[in-house]
Amino acid sequence: MLLMMARGMDQVTAFGAVATCINNLGPGLGDVAANFSGVDDLSKGLLALVMIMGRLEIFTIFVLLTPAFWRK
Repeated sequence: MLLMMARGMDQVTAFGAVATCINNLGPGLGDVAANFSGVDDLSKGLLALVMIMGRLEIFTIFVLLTPAFWRK
């Protein structure tokens, strides 16, 4: 959400976009309520990563990023 706000989104739109993507919900909040056409390409890329983390469960991603997992 903070990265989206740093990219120029207001707080409600950033929260709506991230919540929609991480939970794979339908509607968003703010400017992304109808669609994501007003979102720039880099932000869409970040939201795509959020979608992947949401589908794979965020804790699975964290485990894959820990060095202890790869030592075994």
